[in-house]
Amino acid sequence: MSTIPERWLPGSSGDGTTDTDRSVLIVGAIGALLLAGVAVGFLVQSSLTAVFLLGFLVVVGFGWYAHQAETAKALTFLATAFTVAVMGLIIVFLFGEAWPVFELMGLDLVTRVDPGETGLWSTADAVYSLTPMIWGTIVTTVLAMAIAGPLGIAGAVFIAEIAPGWLRDIVKPGVEILAGIPSIVYGWLGFIVINGYFSRSDTFDLTSNGSLVVAGMVIGLMALPTVVSVAEDALTSIPESMKSGSLALGSTEWQTTLGITIPAAFSGVSAAVLLGVGRAVGETMAATVILANVTEFPGPLFDAFDNTITLTSVIANQYGVAQGLHLSALFGAGVVLFVTVLFLSIGSQLIEVRMERNLGGNR
Repeated sequence: MSTIPERWLPGSSGDGTTDTDRSVLIVGAIGALLLAGVAVGFLVQSSLTAVFLLGFLVVVGFGWYAHQAETAKALTFLATAFTVAVMGLIIVFLFGEAWPVFELMGLDLVTRVDPGETGLWSTADAVYSLTPMIWGTIVTTVLAMAIAGPLGIAGAVFIAEIAPGWLRDIVKPGVEILAGIPSIVYGWLGFIVINGYFSRSDTFDLTSNGSLVVAGMVIGLMALPTVVSVAEDALTSIPESMKSGSLALGSTEWQTTLGITIPAAFSGVSAAVLLGVGRAVGETMAATVILANVTEFPGPLFDAFDNTITLTSVIANQYGVAQGLHLSALFGAGVVLFVTVLFLSIGSQLIEVRMERNLGGNR
């Protein structure tokens, strides 16, 4: 059976490329040049930026009309590349702005605990130590996860394995709605209600300007919906055949949940807890509303009823008046937060990979 060479087909050139391929290449090249013009114009603040952008939109519109599939692939690639580029620029900017305070303080920025004569945080003497903020972040995160971890996993197990269908259809959307409430609302309610209760003379008689335990409780309640929602999705993703096999061997539903469902979904459940930790570490407004701007260690150190400040709240409280090394120190706090969340993300990925390997039988 003979075949006709591609170069003899209608619409083909002698080198084997079709007119459609050439049209796609031409449109893509023009679009790339216009997009490069937009980037350069934005960097140099040129008035031609709008012209390049309009031209790029026209080319995209034509490409979508004439070559929809190729244009869609190109746009998704550009969106991905743009996201990676923006993240890279943010990281470079963050570390660049924080470099002066790291150059001045060195490791003392994150390790100094002796206040000396100038204190641990003194803008007048150019002394900056993030250790009180790091300690406040650790304490509030531990308190928050002591609430969100157990209660979140228990709530996820109840929704996924115990609650009847009609109740699950009510509770799960309600939990997801709680996750959408602004953090400033949680912080304000925590300061007015919970902190008001703790500061009463007939209860704990704490100072009225907030405490670590109140901030930890509020942040834990904020992280709770995230843990419940993600852990519940992990539990419901377990195949029914695994549960049915356990029940067929004589196990009760509770034994199946404890022995089969939770271990099989451990990677997803642990990822939910780590997401809750990330939410607790990065929470800003609730901690800012509840905690005072105290850049010192609580006394004694493990007194959760005392006051201090977190990495996020020091940025929110002081960025408006910061300049010079003070502003660089706040960027240093942002670097510490970035590195912390990065390690949490890497840890969650390693846990997921290990659990998938173990459950798959590849040790």
